[in-house]
Amino acid sequence: MKLTFATRPSALARWQTQWVINVLQNIYPNLECEEKVITTQGDKILDKPLPEIGGKGLFTQELESELLNDGVHCAVHSLKDLPVENPAGLTVGCIPARAEVRDALISANGYTLATLPTGASVGTSSLRRAAQILSLRPDLRIQSLRGNVDTRLRKALDGQYDAIILAGAGLTRLGLDGHVTEWLSLDVMLPAPGQGALAIQCRADDEVTLTLLSKLEDQATRKAVTAERAFLQGLGGGCAVPVAAYATNSDQSSVISLTGLVISEDGKKVVKVTGEEIDALELGNELAQKAINNGADKILKLITVH
Repeated sequence: MKLTFATRPSALARWQTQWVINVLQNIYPNLECEEKVITTQGDKILDKPLPEIGGKGLFTQELESELLNDGVHCAVHSLKDLPVENPAGLTVGCIPARAEVRDALISANGYTLATLPTGASVGTSSLRRAAQILSLRPDLRIQSLRGNVDTRLRKALDGQYDAIILAGAGLTRLGLDGHVTEWLSLDVMLPAPGQGALAIQCRADDEVTLTLLSKLEDQATRKAVTAERAFLQGLGGGCAVPVAAYATNSDQSSVISLTGLVISEDGKKVVKVTGEEIDALELGNELAQKAINNGADKILKLITVH
């Protein structure tokens, strides 16, 4: 038996795919696996901010096309980059246990968010991160930051920015978390829906691959990210909007707790909602409606116009 995996060319994407392969081969010693490296639009266009070149499918579309054309069996994604709706014929075959969910600040001069000088430059490609930073420190200058994790880290260490913000999961997976100046608490920086989780996508009718992938499934993570993504979907948002969500649930309890956030680009208007429910989809949809009732749709309309 042989599985072919589609992967992006970045060091993080390759690490994530290799991690999935290693876990599968430990479970199935006779399983052959290979990688097929595919460069996406998000990898090619590096001179423009992410929101400017679109959100949905920017890092996933080419991998999904390869799946639909039977060129590969699986594609490994960072779940936060995966649009909430699967293309017809595809499914998320498994979601392994989640890694670090927090964002991290890195500064060559050792600054934290609180100690950054007035007017300091902060690099990020995320509207969500930029808006939450400005809600706390409106004096800071947000500057676009693109490239792979190692490229962005190098720009920070070279002093091109006073600080940058990156997803902690990518840093820990690549063994680069020693460069972190400050781990941003969830009270300060709520993560993107699905942040820290991997999604292994495959064809919906590929029973053999689905059976193999089922061994990697983590039910607690699946429930949490389902609630987060339902919140995002209920708001009609894509990957590039300033929407944050984080859900937790334990094996001991069937109750899921979710916090959702919608924030204006300047950080001045914030809608934050929380709730608990047993059904993940219901919880996400309920909180999205609650956020809309509290004015979230007006905030998001301003982002769309912009």
